[in-house]
Amino acid sequence: MPSADEISVTMTPELLRAVRESIEAGEYASTSEVMRHAVRLWQRQRLEDAERLNEIRSRVSRSLDDPRPDLTTTDADRHLAHLFANEGTGSASA
Repeated sequence: MPSADEISVTMTPELLRAVRESIEAGEYASTSEVMRHAVRLWQRQRLEDAERLNEIRSRVSRSLDDPRPDLTTTDADRHLAHLFANEGTGSASA
């Protein structure tokens, strides 16, 4: 394992109890292992969140660049009503 820095983490009693129970159950060998796993999950979640945000930004950009005319409120309401009426039937298409 590459060199590592030691840090101090303050936890609520409930979190600490959950960590200790996990170690006692044999799920992890140490508190450090639990924390490394938690940080890896946090990193993965941040990456997934960034990817989702980029996809949303891309969709917004494509929408703003779309040359088709904007829908009126009535058209949008009609389209949404159609989608909701067909929800669960698998027959709605966007």
